[in-house]
Amino acid sequence: MQIKLVFLSLFIFSCTTQAAVKIEKWQTSQGVPVYYVNNPSLPMVDINILFDAGSARDGKQHGIAAFTSILLGTAAGKWTTDQVSQRFESIGANVGSSSGMDFAGISMRSLTNPKLFNKALSTLEVVLTQPTFSKTDFNRDQKRILTALKQRGETPGSIAGLAYSKTLYGEHPYAYPSSGYIKTVSKFTTKAVQQFYKDYYVSANAMIVIIGALDKQQAEATAEKLMAKLPKGKKPEPIAEVVVPNKGTTQYISFPSTQTHVLVGFPAITRHDKDYIALYVGNHVLGGSGLVSKLFKEVREERGLAYSASSSFSPMIQKGPFTISLQTKNEQREQALKVLMDTVNTFIDQGITEKELIAAKKNITGGFVLRFDNNSKLMSYVSAIGFHQLPLNYLDTFPQRVEAITTEQIKEAFKRRVVSKLFQTVTVGGEIKKATADKK
Repeated sequence: MQIKLVFLSLFIFSCTTQAAVKIEKWQTSQGVPVYYVNNPSLPMVDINILFDAGSARDGKQHGIAAFTSILLGTAAGKWTTDQVSQRFESIGANVGSSSGMDFAGISMRSLTNPKLFNKALSTLEVVLTQPTFSKTDFNRDQKRILTALKQRGETPGSIAGLAYSKTLYGEHPYAYPSSGYIKTVSKFTTKAVQQFYKDYYVSANAMIVIIGALDKQQAEATAEKLMAKLPKGKKPEPIAEVVVPNKGTTQYISFPSTQTHVLVGFPAITRHDKDYIALYVGNHVLGGSGLVSKLFKEVREERGLAYSASSSFSPMIQKGPFTISLQTKNEQREQALKVLMDTVNTFIDQGITEKELIAAKKNITGGFVLRFDNNSKLMSYVSAIGFHQLPLNYLDTFPQRVEAITTEQIKEAFKRRVVSKLFQTVTVGGEIKKATADKK
């Protein structure tokens, strides 16, 4: 089984290809929305079943959503974990679970040969609706996760990320890592996992994406079969709105390393924000285009102050962060931070040139050819469209909306939305040697 932790809100721009695809939508008899794309080019189908069951639903049991997702796909019904794996492997199918802040889900890829597909679908149905969460699987994965969490506390980048999220979000569910903490995961029980599954893995909280060489009638029957034995349940209450910090802060965390990890930003944007395209295109120039971005040029090329420097918007159901990140030598930390802030403030004040806008548009839309590479990429796009309830023609209209953006719109959006005085700054690195500080 393949386990992947992903953030659907990022998938819209995670690939560089696009096609004019026909996304169809309907509801099952249980009221579950289904997003379907017929792609008969290969005798294969990908199915993704998503739930509003990400770590934002953890409550005080930080990590329980991710833990439940990891166990989903192991022992189920009358089968052990090895038997479940064998059933899929014997027909060339595979199953994987995924989870993030906003969502969790289970996916399957199978050949569409009727004999092979029917076995894969029947197995997936049992895995989804009859997980046993065996003690053996529970103990194994709990130990593995605890080991990973211990290792997380030994790397400066991870420490910075944890502190940054907590600083941005306070007591909001987004403040806590999806994988949880040692103190919470160590207290999990099979009963707690079963209860989380019972509460959130219900048809009222589900969405299905089907892409591949099934015709619509087959896709409808597939969706009905998968949901037939899943309890109706109810959809959870909306995730609480994010409260943006009312002032900027700076936090330094000492860590015995030769370089400092720097994270700067604040909660900024949801997936439905009307400024999203303007901010996305503008950020491509500021720090989202790698080696040719302003941040990289000013911090790395012009002054040699960092190993890397970038910025990004991460839209979520509620306000996801605008983040600037870099790594620098400990003794250059303050200088790098100053250049970072100067670059951002100048960008907000002056905006971008027409030449920079043309180059950004060409870079963003140039890779959007009239086809997708494979079902996996298409699944990522369609899952994001469905989960965030975006227009079905989102992919088709995206290039045109990018092309319609002006320098004035970008400047105005950044001035309103990127408030540098509210930036939260977290740095994690070694102490600056006194001799070096005195010399400076």
